[in-house]
Amino acid sequence: MVVNYVCRHCRTFLGRIDSAAITEERLGFHSLTPAERRDIIAYNSGGEVTVKVICEHCSQALENNPELSLLANPLQ
Repeated sequence: MVVNYVCRHCRTFLGRIDSAAITEERLGFHSLTPAERRDIIAYNSGGEVTVKVICEHCSQALENNPELSLLANPLQ
């Protein structure tokens, strides 16, 4: 399974897991609700998975400026 992690705000590539031993259950995806899965995880036709998380820079920016969370794309 190939899993790519990108920031949901700035779209920065954060990392990649490429291992046959990795499963959705080991990554904890099974504990997400269907709505959370749709919001966080994307599957492509090549079998790769993209997981949208928040990078440290965007997290800090949102923490320091909470009003940014009101915008649809606060940190493009």
